[in-house]
Amino acid sequence: MSVISKIRRQGGAAVITIPPALLQMLDLNIGSQVTLSVDHGKLIAQPTTSRRKRYTLADLLEGSDEMKRLTAETAWAQEGHPVGREIT
Repeated sequence: MSVISKIRRQGGAAVITIPPALLQMLDLNIGSQVTLSVDHGKLIAQPTTSRRKRYTLADLLEGSDEMKRLTAETAWAQEGHPVGREIT
């Protein structure tokens, strides 16, 4: 698929527009990073492949001494039965 896009100025930068169809084909969104390079006079924009690993809170706290201390300190709150209109 070929698309013609005009280079324009926005602030101090030169900007080109990428049509939504191309973004969708490349599985990119606004804010995605691309690597720009020039090969034999052609501008090449490739999606970056190094994505940052996402961690869950459990992953971050796993094995943490602080988490073990907090769990021990709040153990009393995990026992017992509802005394009012608590959601269980």
